[in-house]
Amino acid sequence: MPPTHPTIPPRALALLAVLTLVWGTNWTLFPLAVQEVSVWTFRSFALLVSGLTLLTVARLRGLSLHIERQDWPTVLAASLAYLVVWNIASTYAAVMIPSGQAAVLGFTMPLWAAVISTAFLGERLTGRMVAALALGGSCVGLLLYAGRDAYALAPAGFALGLLAGVGWAVGTLILKRRPPRAAAMVLTGWQLLISSVPITLGAFALGQGPWFMPSWTSLAAIAYITLVPMCIGNLAWFSIVGMLPAQVAGLSTIMVPMVAMVTGAAVRGEPLGPLQWAAMACCAGALRLALRPQGLKSS
Repeated sequence: MPPTHPTIPPRALALLAVLTLVWGTNWTLFPLAVQEVSVWTFRSFALLVSGLTLLTVARLRGLSLHIERQDWPTVLAASLAYLVVWNIASTYAAVMIPSGQAAVLGFTMPLWAAVISTAFLGERLTGRMVAALALGGSCVGLLLYAGRDAYALAPAGFALGLLAGVGWAVGTLILKRRPPRAAAMVLTGWQLLISSVPITLGAFALGQGPWFMPSWTSLAAIAYITLVPMCIGNLAWFSIVGMLPAQVAGLSTIMVPMVAMVTGAAVRGEPLGPLQWAAMACCAGALRLALRPQGLKSS
């Protein structure tokens, strides 16, 4: 039987490497970015500026910024499900509990995506993908057990971390269900810009105190997150989504929280012991199974 999906293109692997680096090192900066401004203010600025930046670059490259009328419902729904829910929930989670553990909760997305895509998109769960999901679930389970004390102290952080993963999965699958006919850079820019609207309204409604100029450290953290993880990371992600099945695209990001764990330990002294290292081994095994070319072919 011919393969239902081609083997993973080298460009997808290169984008995955970029995504893992810029998203994995991003989590430890969240508490710094919101030490003087609210989560809503930080995210509204980051989404607005990153969206405008990508659309400007796309225009300078000669790309059309036009989105087909029939594609707008998909773009709007995916933006609200993924970027709005993810950006607010994940940032609050990273402030309430250790950033590496918040990343792991958010990156339960592959588990949700696999279940939903099998049920609603008709994508088959091959034996290799089942094994990858089992390893990914083991990784999450080990880290949840290791961080049980932190979750007991901040149950809202635990719940928001999981909510971020669910929102991301739903938004990704909406795009896979009805892929918009637009360049990845244009699609990413519009989604970031659209998501900035409700979050900006939230910033005005929930903001506290008078306007002021944050310190240079806060501004530097916000600027970096806006231009690198938000612009480059989301562009890489939406490009990967366009190249790979939903199950594999989700599992391909599973190394990001591992990088976040190591970065959190190095920068903020977050826990990094035997359970975390065992989780990383499960994570690496899941990624290897998901990204082997045979994993993309029908049996």
